[in-house]
Amino acid sequence: MIRALGPKPLGRIMHDPRFRDRQHARPAPAAPYEGERLQKVLADAGVASRRDVEFAIRAGRIRVNGRRVLELPCLLDPARDLIELDGEVLDLGVGGARRDRARLYLMLNKPKGVISTARDPGGRANVVDLVRSAVPPGDRVYPVGRLDADSTGLVLLTNDGELAHRLAHPGSGIPKEYRVAVQGALTDAALAQLAKGVFLADPGSAQGGAKRARMQAVRVLKRMRDRRRGDLSLVSVTLTEGQNREIRRLFARVGIKVRSLERVALGSLRLGRLPPGRYRALGNEEVLQLRRSVRLG
Repeated sequence: MIRALGPKPLGRIMHDPRFRDRQHARPAPAAPYEGERLQKVLADAGVASRRDVEFAIRAGRIRVNGRRVLELPCLLDPARDLIELDGEVLDLGVGGARRDRARLYLMLNKPKGVISTARDPGGRANVVDLVRSAVPPGDRVYPVGRLDADSTGLVLLTNDGELAHRLAHPGSGIPKEYRVAVQGALTDAALAQLAKGVFLADPGSAQGGAKRARMQAVRVLKRMRDRRRGDLSLVSVTLTEGQNREIRRLFARVGIKVRSLERVALGSLRLGRLPPGRYRALGNEEVLQLRRSVRLG
């Protein structure tokens, strides 16, 4: 039987009475000890992204050595400790094929209307569905970062948990470039305000406060005039740290409406002429450059 961190299967489960017995024979350590972080272990095993593991922990779905994980960090030894998801033991394949599986690095040009998650309870098409033919049975990839359903462009999918985590981490400083078509009078004053930054509501804040958001770089590539729709501009925007729908919200704060948004670059990786809905595997040099950018190579 296969269980997962959501409606679709993500990892193999071992069914063996011996493991159930070990739940009671060896309790989880009461204090932290040296080991690997739970999120990293499950990401490296291809079970789920670190973000999904954190969601599962908050929902009380993960136990280590029979005890429910209630807080992070949770450090463990994947070769010794027992990890359960929804009451069943995860086979991490330590020392076996799962640990030695081939790394996958796929670049997708996400079309509009496709969501940037590995699954959707509502049954909407997601980015993983579009690359499924390139993923071996029993393995999985997950997207690095998010693009909202209305946005298009470059999405990186991988089973390299450490690279995915570092690229997506706000502190990594990895630049992400977008081509944004906007409607409205994009004045020099508005451009200066976007570069300087404004405070946006931060739903992730424990106090429900605001967080300063700014565009690392913003420049007008082309200005157009349409009698029916008014001023139109094609703008290049670069972010190094992003909030949910940040570009759309920033433009809205200066009275500009975003008509379309396409991500064209992630660090050294560029979308190029890849058609919408298509994907390709990254070359060795592309992977090496990405890993070097987050100090993994």
